[in-house]
Amino acid sequence: MATAMALALALAPSSSPLILPSHSLPSASSASPFLLAAAPAPARNSRLSPSSSLRFPLRTRTPSLLTASASASASAAMDVSPSDHPHPDNEVTLLDYGAGNVRSIRNAIHLLGFKIREVNEPQDIDKATRLIFPGVGSFKSAMDVLNAKGMAEPLISYIKQDRPFLGICLGLQLLFERSEEGDCDGLGVIPGVVGRFDSSTGLCVPHIGWNGLQLQQPSASLIEGVNGRHVYFVHSYRATPTEENKDWVLATSNYGVDFISAVRKSNVYAVQFHPEKSGVVGLDIIRRFLGGSHSKAAQDVERLANDCVNKPATALAKRVIACLDVRSNDTGDLVVTKGDQYDVREQSSAREVRNLGKPVELAGRYFKEGADEVTFLNITGFRDFPLGDMPMLEVLQRTSEQVFVPLTVGGGISDFTDVHGRFYSCLEVASEYFRSGADKISIGSDAVYAAEEYIRSGVKTGKSSLEQISYVYGNQAVVVSIDPKRVYVKDPSEVPYKTVEVQQPGPNGERFAWYQCTVKGGREMRPIGAYELAKAVQDLGAGEILLNCIDCDGQGQGFDIDLVKLISDAVTIPVIASSGAGSPEHFSEVFHETRASAALAAGIFHRREVNISSVKEHLVSSGVETRLL
Repeated sequence: MATAMALALALAPSSSPLILPSHSLPSASSASPFLLAAAPAPARNSRLSPSSSLRFPLRTRTPSLLTASASASASAAMDVSPSDHPHPDNEVTLLDYGAGNVRSIRNAIHLLGFKIREVNEPQDIDKATRLIFPGVGSFKSAMDVLNAKGMAEPLISYIKQDRPFLGICLGLQLLFERSEEGDCDGLGVIPGVVGRFDSSTGLCVPHIGWNGLQLQQPSASLIEGVNGRHVYFVHSYRATPTEENKDWVLATSNYGVDFISAVRKSNVYAVQFHPEKSGVVGLDIIRRFLGGSHSKAAQDVERLANDCVNKPATALAKRVIACLDVRSNDTGDLVVTKGDQYDVREQSSAREVRNLGKPVELAGRYFKEGADEVTFLNITGFRDFPLGDMPMLEVLQRTSEQVFVPLTVGGGISDFTDVHGRFYSCLEVASEYFRSGADKISIGSDAVYAAEEYIRSGVKTGKSSLEQISYVYGNQAVVVSIDPKRVYVKDPSEVPYKTVEVQQPGPNGERFAWYQCTVKGGREMRPIGAYELAKAVQDLGAGEILLNCIDCDGQGQGFDIDLVKLISDAVTIPVIASSGAGSPEHFSEVFHETRASAALAAGIFHRREVNISSVKEHLVSSGVETRLL
């Protein structure tokens, strides 16, 4: 059914969205961003609500840029149709075959002063002067769509004519002969088979984060000056260099094994990483492909990239993530706040919500300071309806127009029935976040309930928000946020949960503790431990874990090393350490003492007690692989 839905989507006329009944779920790789619409009639045996349907547009809507002039330019560019004829030197053709959200690459193209021409029919490929192919999702579904729309052969012909081409992520993998993912033939332009990273070797899979490039060709204009720099990857499959494809290999990276991170033959390029999420380095790569400076913004990007200091980078870097806890204050304004053990109100008699700044401005500041990712947590989302929170969606949209690193958003992502009795599925909630600019979504309370049911029954029902969103968008797009509280015990046999011997004894000299999970923003305790939850959500489709600790939150005394080590040793997906950072030394400690892939902080960055560059410089000095601007 998933493949059938992907084909139905692909073959729909571009002038009108395709409306699917809510029981018709697309595959993990064929999902396009959703629009919300009421279904004309209930669906029987639906995995979702009979009152909801999913509308799949073949184009994303026009982003509103930060200035009036830029907005007008971007709007005009987004609405380019085959009947329009902008000057070809200021135009790029985008092959968006409806398989996912490509908002960030569109924003990058507009920022650099170029107009977008859409591929709506196979012959549009041949008309292109420059072609960008940002592949999203799984190999097989993408090939099914390309073949069904008659675009595979024109694409092969375009590439073999040595015309300007840039493939991104899956857009690189599809150039190869075959993939183990779906056991499917590719375009066959490059010799080789795409295979999966081996998690049994101790690697966290997916490969998520900033890794380096090692040039394999002496002349490489597209990534000139990038050798030794970090770029952003998120993938589970990779192509390996062989004798047969060595003439194509432009750059390699290492993640347990060497894999191909960029290919080139003359005017044809493709990269495994996401340049649109790789900061100024990535923007400069896109600018080089587009062929020069067409706006002041492009010149600024070039200047920033040239000012960066080249650093060797042959391994996956540890990530430093800036987190913004967002909620409405008592006057209705959307503000960034920070809690003290999850209490976000001032200690004064007025008990006002602690206000630490405006979300978009802070996110922009963190991007410029070198944050590897930015996370928005809508901390009252568990009790509010996320799709009714238009300011939060606008925050995402505006942030994605100026922040070119990955964005994660969480809060209230679950099935929801509004006051009018209208049911909204978790997919509708998540997809609105994705369509507004999020790269990953974070699930909290709903993942706890799903894990409890899974542990109880031993059955994956496919009905939980975690399972459904992972099925549609892939596990690399799903983060599970765990909010545990330490519970001391004298002996591990006292509880049925995994315990650890703690570094700091409990109030009565207890030497052991387990970590009890909570829901509803830490307000309700649940009968499940963090260890058990982490193992369960990995099985259910989580691609990453955001590991908080209520006891350490806002204390500035460091991360809970016992907890982070317990969870990062238990799973094979990346773990983000959170709660308690108060100094740069706390970041190096958690990276040296545990297998954490990333560490997150909020208040110390908001209040400028510690800046991100200081953390990065300290990590370098302590021998931790780190991305520097």
